Amino acid sequence: MQAALGEEALTVEEGEKWQDGWVKYQDTVYAYKEEILTFLIMGIDKLSDAGEVTEGTDGGQADALFLAVLDPQEKRMKVIGINRNTMTDIDIYDENGEYVSTVKSQLAIQHGFGNGMEESCEYQKKAVENLFYQLPIHGYAAVNMSAIATINDAVGGVEVTVPADLDGFGEMFIEGEQVHLLGENAFWFVKYRDTDVFGSADLRLDRQKHYLKGFIEAAKQAVHKDASVVIDLYQAVKPQMVTDISLDEAAYLAPILADYSFGAEDFHMLPGETVMGEKFEEFYADEDAMFEMILDIFYEKVQ
Repeated sequence: MQAALGEEALTVEEGEKWQDGWVKYQDTVYAYKEEILTFLIMGIDKLSDAGEVTEGTDGGQADALFLAVLDPQEKRMKVIGINRNTMTDIDIYDENGEYVSTVKSQLAIQHGFGNGMEESCEYQKKAVENLFYQLPIHGYAAVNMSAIATINDAVGGVEVTVPADLDGFGEMFIEGEQVHLLGENAFWFVKYRDTDVFGSADLRLDRQKHYLKGFIEAAKQAVHKDASVVIDLYQAVKPQMVTDISLDEAAYLAPILADYSFGAEDFHMLPGETVMGEKFEEFYADEDAMFEMILDIFYEKVQ
């Protein structure tokens, strides 16, 4: 982070007390919150169970990317939504799994390289860590889109306010309507986008933001009623999921998280702008706004 922000002159007192990991930005010194836990949640564009594929580009793209940030000091959870088309460094591998080069491309395609399992997840995790200036990610879960209905219904369905009309679905999804999502309705609400419409990835990400807010609230209520719902959900989704979070770890974290606060102000979107590239949409992060978001979520002021 300090290298990305640029050097700012230190006062004599700051120089005497300076510690590794501190950053100075606009005359304020910040320290990384060491107790924070950060998890990468990926929605993979596959309608099947998770399974190993031949090395190449068939691992599936990460159409949904979110960072869940748990702050035990504040007992608060925050979520960062990352546009799938964010332009960043992507590592290219050949059909033998050998590294070829690094190029600027859409973040979502990084998961496509590798074997479609842990290898692909590690590639995607590395790309997101690099995008966020080497912030550590402590765990990940890559869930195939085919699991959306199962996850949704396990918490009794999810209540959302539709942010914009969803063409092609009649009166099912009308802007401003309150909808209780179950089964296939949840699947289409989360996954659908019209690629012929400019900014369709942005529109879908906005829907996913509304969905996640509702899902987190429904999940917290479900865990308060019966903590074993986490075990049942983990086992139900396991065939369609790749994760380095064990069942024991998930069962341990769930009741703790159920008592963490999470409000509308705790959902952040990676700031930036979508433009049309030569063939596909490209999202460019606003670096100044991104720095400030990272400092606000992951750092605290040094008094």
